[in-house]
Order: sequence, then structure tokens, then C-alpha cells
Amino acid sequence: MTHRRNLVDQFHGELRDRGYRDRISAPLLDGRDAANGPVTVETYQWFVRNAGRMSDAYTIVICDEAHTALGEKTSASIRGWAGPVFVGMTATGALIARHVTDLFPTQTSRFDLAQAARRGVIAPLRCIRIPPGPGVRTIAKVPLRRGEVDTEFDQEMLAELLDQTPFNMAIADLYKTRFNGVPGIVYAAGVRHAYNVAEAFRELGIKAQAVSGETSKRQLAKILADYESGKIDVLVNAMLLAEGWNSPRATICMHLAPTASKRVYQQRVGRITRRHPGKEAGIVVDFVHPATKHDDPVVTLHSLLDRDVYRGGAIVVGPVRRGRGRRVRVERRVLPVTPEPERRAEVFERELWRIAVEHLDYGEQHVWAALAGARVAPNGWRRAKAMLHFDRGGELKRRFLLTAVQRNRNSQLRLRALQEIAASRDAEAFDTAIDIMAGWPRDERREGVKIMLLALAERRIGRRDQANAWIWRMAEYTREVHEEYAVQRWPETKRLLGLLVNSSGAAHARNARRLVHAARKEDRRLSAALLAAALAHTPEAEEALRGARTRMARKPAALARELLRNFPKGRRGKSRRRRKAAANGGAEAETPAVVGAETATRDGADGAEEIELSDTLEAAAPDDEPEDVAELDEPEEVAELDEPEDEGEREEPKELGEDEEAEPERPKVEDEAEPQAAVDERKLGESPEDRGEPGESAQVEVEELPRPRRRRAKRDAEAAA
Repeated sequence: MTHRRNLVDQFHGELRDRGYRDRISAPLLDGRDAANGPVTVETYQWFVRNAGRMSDAYTIVICDEAHTALGEKTSASIRGWAGPVFVGMTATGALIARHVTDLFPTQTSRFDLAQAARRGVIAPLRCIRIPPGPGVRTIAKVPLRRGEVDTEFDQEMLAELLDQTPFNMAIADLYKTRFNGVPGIVYAAGVRHAYNVAEAFRELGIKAQAVSGETSKRQLAKILADYESGKIDVLVNAMLLAEGWNSPRATICMHLAPTASKRVYQQRVGRITRRHPGKEAGIVVDFVHPATKHDDPVVTLHSLLDRDVYRGGAIVVGPVRRGRGRRVRVERRVLPVTPEPERRAEVFERELWRIAVEHLDYGEQHVWAALAGARVAPNGWRRAKAMLHFDRGGELKRRFLLTAVQRNRNSQLRLRALQEIAASRDAEAFDTAIDIMAGWPRDERREGVKIMLLALAERRIGRRDQANAWIWRMAEYTREVHEEYAVQRWPETKRLLGLLVNSSGAAHARNARRLVHAARKEDRRLSAALLAAALAHTPEAEEALRGARTRMARKPAALARELLRNFPKGRRGKSRRRRKAAANGGAEAETPAVVGAETATRDGADGAEEIELSDTLEAAAPDDEPEDVAELDEPEEVAELDEPEDEGEREEPKELGEDEEAEPERPKVEDEAEPQAAVDERKLGESPEDRGEPGESAQVEVEELPRPRRRRAKRDAEAAA
């Protein structure tokens, strides 16, 4: 028994093809019998009408598509016929377990769709998801109606929503573009919609025909025969061909009308699972969003088979064959479609760099950005950023960079993320990144502070009060650097900082004010270093330091540049060529951007002397003196470098001259003249705002001193020597 009349003819053809032509018999009624073991094929409707007249000659009754026999009248007729053995066969038995137990109480064999595909009994299945248009997205508003077996969308409202000429033409154009010439089946929302869709297909030159329950038996047989012979490529129907119909040629199954019934969906898909020599795999087309989960009312192939990941065009069920014949392009990226959080998390862990992030929910996009920032490797940095190309507002990129700064194990990537945060000029991300840097190791924190200070020096980020707070917070992170510079520059620094640290109460506040007063009398760089090195532990002292720092930070960019100059450079600047030039006694080598220790070689009349200077400047003009020479060439520093006991390895001059008094005078004149000229030139080049608030003595000194150039000062010093 089967549920449709056209399937009766199909079964007769199958029996004849397999050698059972002589056993095909008309129904045996009213006690009739036959000796040759007759085989009768009829519909459930015929059986219900003749239930009381069936002959006892039948010993086995096979119920094809047994899930359609669960109606009240059909099931009652089956229970009333106690003689034969009933065998129910269905591809959706698990979906109707609550109804089938009393009618078919024993399950003797289970061979589901996945097993059949893996063993090669049926063709593999591929799946493509196509997002519906704006007018079709309102399908969620279509109510669900509960039937005898399962739940389904209201068919009248569904047909009213989908049966639109633009939508039908778009579907026809899609089929022609992607599947032109490939035989397929289209399931529409109702009979009228099926005919309208077939008409739209024919307008674009596709050989399509619609069939329904209104189609006559003879015409239906002719249309199905033309489909098998290739005269028709597309059959459009509502439900007529959803169950029982067998066509090995069918390859495309397009669910134009969505369904909420897994039973109906599986029956539709079953029409393209028959194997055929020219068919590599069946292709299922679902009109849903690519990220649709299994808990959505619309049934999809992945929800039917409970798959975790969607990948467009890939094999969903069945063996993966890499041979020829593939009709669709397989996408590289995937999407999690399972609704269970644990399984979705596993997909994120397993397929992190293949996920189509733009199709995820907004919350999951942030989850992906955080995971990517924590796990990105150096060779995947550009790829990870490219996966966020759709982020117009920058929230996901900010999350990615901040997580990389906080959780990535690669220190170089943390610094790279910090550079991009600084370049973005995002005040909120900038502030968060500075907070994160507090937990970094010391050396890495220094590099991070240099990056952020350089960004503040080059461009305006946030408000001025924000920039002020950021600068002094980063100065606190690198207090030892500024303290080291201040002590080398001005020995009195150590005493002032010692008094501040070792005092308490009112004395601590007085020492803080004393340090602030001393800082006001110095130039801007030394003043900033003193305030950065100071550490207060009472409210009064903190207030005094805060006021001084606020006054100094009227120009945050200038303050950031001054603090940036206090950081020592690396050792990479001392190249082999410069060492060779110094060894040969050549001319003085000057590099605009010096990293590490710089060796200047000067040839005098009586000999040569090497003086090693610590240069922390960025660059200098070709003809003008670098701005930081004044700070680097202080008389106190040079005196320390020229001590014989500290530099025992330094080679003594071979010829000191006849006059013994000229020996101490020559370095003294050079050491005093050169840095003093540098101080004069730098101070005259600075504006009053850049100098801070110098004292009167400093102002008088700047006005009285001359402004010679560096080379002129050297010649004068050599002449005096």
C-alpha cells in the first residue's frame, strides 16, 4: 500500500523491471484466492473503502511511507485486519515515535539517511543557503498550525506572502545563473504559486513545468516521462512530488516554500537521493540566513541531520569525493549552526580562523574578536584584521586589539596592537591600554610607554586633561628611567628625592614643595624628569606635585616629547663602519638618529682624544646643533667621563707638548666651551612656553651668552689649546 495513485503505477513498473510481471494481480476481495502468490499494489484510500472485503489470501502487507498511515481511519482499518503481518517502511520513523508504537510496535531495522549516504546506498548531499529578500523575511510572522502528526506553517498565508512576481523572477534568475541545465525539483507554496513560478522559469528560457493534484493522470505521466528523458529540466509542485516519487535524474531540491515539519522536509530531500551515473551529489537549496540555528521554526538540512557547522556547497552527509562532476563551489568559511552553547564553543575553538564573522550575532562577533586577539600569531595578524572588514564602527577591532594587548602571549604582537591603538586615536581604547600596560614586565612596559608617548607627541588624542593624566600615569610606570636621567643631569636630584622618600607628615609635604620649587628653576626636560621621579605618600604632598604637573602639562605634546627623550636607546647604532672610522682617527661621524652610545673622535694638534657621549635625541638639522646636546654635554657628565681612574683603558696621548700646564687646560677648554655653546643655542631656540617657567638667573644667563655654532666652538677650543 502507498499513499498516491501515481506511485501505484511506479511500483508496477518497478515490479515488471525486476521480473515479477506474472505475479502482479488485481485486488482479491470477498474471499477470492490465487495460487501463484499474487502481488497487489493499492492506495491507503482504496484500502479504507474496502477494509471489510479483503481476502485472507494476503499474508504480508507492506505499508510504504508508513507515516502517512497514521490517520484515524487508516490506522483503524489496519488494526481491524488481524490476519496478515504488517511491515511499515518509512524514512521518518523517528519523527513519529509517539504515534507509531501501537500500530507498528516493533522496530526490526534502522537504516537512517546518514548511514545510507555513508555506505553509498544513496547519493551524497550538498547544501547551499541563500538569504531571502526583504519581503520574504517576514515569514517568521506566519503562524504555525498543528496537524495530526506534526506542525506546519499556515499554507494560505505562506502562499500569499511568497507568490509575488518579483520574487518568482528572482528565483528563476537564480536557478538559471547557478544551475542552468541541471535537473531539479522546486517546492512552492500552493498550486497557484507553483504555476506562477513555472511560468517565470519559462520566461527565462528554462524548461520547466508545474504539476499538482489538478493535473490529469495521463498528463502527469507524460510530464514525468518528459522529465526523465530530458525534455523538462525543472518540475515545480506544492506537495504532489514530495513523497514516494522516484527520479534518479533529479539533482536540485529547492525549498522555495519553507516548512516547519521535519517529516515533510525529509521526504522532499529524499527525491534527490537516488543514485545516477551523471550525478555527483544531490544539492539542497534552503532559503534561510547562513547563520540560521536549529531552533529556528524553518527546517534546514543541517537541523534535520543535527550538524554543527554550515559550509556552503560542502558535503553534509555522505562520503566526500574529490573527483569531477561537482556542480557548486565550496566556500572556504564556515558558520556554527547548532543552538547548544557547548557545541558552538567547540566550533569556535576548532574553526576560529574559518568562521564567517560578519554572519554571526553581534554578541558572538565580540566573542570571536576576543578569541582572535588572544590567539592570533604573527603570520596571521593581517588575516585576522581582514576578517573584520565589515566593522564600520570599530568596536570589534577595538576589542580585538585590546585583547591582544592583554592576553596574547607574543610580546611583539602586544606592542604591535598597542601601536595600532595609538594610531587609531581612540581615547577610550587608549585609556584601557594604558591600564593594561601596568601589568606588563618592566622592559616591555618601557617599550609600550615609548609607543604611547610618541603617539601623544605626534597627534592630539582625547582632551587635554585626559592627555595630562595619561602622560603622568605612564611617567609613574617608568619612574626609574626619569630618576636616572635627573640624577645624571643634576646631582642635587638624589638628595631631594631622598629627603622626599625618607620623610613623613608635614616634613614630607615641605620636601615635596621644595622639590617643586627646585624643578621650576630648571629647564623643561629636567623639570619634567624631577616631577616624574617624585613619589608622594601624603595628600598634601600629592596635591603639591599634582599642581606642578598640571602647570607643566599645558602643552601635552611638548611634555610627552621631553619625557620621551629620557629613555635610553638600544646598542644597535654602533655599527662596524663607525667603529672603523673612529679607530682610524677619521673625521667626526654624526648620525641624525643615534641609538645607544655614540663615539665622537676629535683630532687635535698634539694628539687624539675619544669622548663617549650618551645621545638620546631623535634627529638634528644638517647645519644646526641638536637640541639635546646641552643636556648630554653638561660639564658634570664630561668630567666623570674624563676621569683617568674610571677609564683606565683609555690610551694616553703620546705627545702632550713642551708645556706641562697645557695638559689639563686642553680638555677643560673643550669640555666647557662645547656644552656651554650647545646650552646657549638650545635655550635661544626654545620659546618661553617650551622652557616652562625659568628663574631670573637663567633668563639673564641666556641673554648674556653668545650663540656660536658647534664647529666654530671646536675651532676656538683647539686654538686656545
